[in-house]
Amino acid sequence: MHPRFVELLERNSDHASEYQSRFDAVQDSQHPDAVTVCCSDSRVLQDHIWGNDDPGRIFTCSNIGNRVVQRTETGDVVSGDVLYPVEHTGTEIAVVVGHTGCGAVTATYDDLTDGLSEPAGIEHCLDLLGPGLEPGVEALPADLSRDEVINRLVEYNVDRQVDALVESDDVPPNVDVIGVVYDFQDVYSGSRGEIHVVNVGGETSVETLRDEHPEIESRIERLWEY
Repeated sequence: MHPRFVELLERNSDHASEYQSRFDAVQDSQHPDAVTVCCSDSRVLQDHIWGNDDPGRIFTCSNIGNRVVQRTETGDVVSGDVLYPVEHTGTEIAVVVGHTGCGAVTATYDDLTDGLSEPAGIEHCLDLLGPGLEPGVEALPADLSRDEVINRLVEYNVDRQVDALVESDDVPPNVDVIGVVYDFQDVYSGSRGEIHVVNVGGETSVETLRDEHPEIESRIERLWEY
């Protein structure tokens, strides 16, 4: 057995010892405070970014590109991964979590501009991101560095995923939809690991968002208001 997996099991033993009683209230049902849709990236500690150690508090979904849409025979729909907690657990907050330097956004950008050859499973994911990102690529300001391009498209992708949730008839109107970016590359102001709110219910104007949500004014920030 690979020694790193053995180490993981040892750490799980510590986890199990610590969490013996923490599952008492959620063994038979769950009523999470929020559903988060994160990017599958080892640098994004999906529960820990919220300081969460409580089972049942956050319903976490992840995939490359923090997508909320899946493709069906009848067209694109909101993913069941996201709809399940909204429909069956009473969750009224949905948070789309992008992150700086996103590899999925980078690959989609490269595919749109130069073309890529990836395995079918990855191509499928990029194909889901591509139509939403393409107008953003065309609207990018000139003279940006590659890193600046990618991080602006990270915001643009978050916006498109928020739009998909807000516009879907499957998502109840009482669900608050919020788009954020997790920064571990010193792109935004503030500390590494901070969450920056870029979109609330489809609204992307920083000035408007700060006026409407003064309690989180310092955490509202965008790189690109297109």
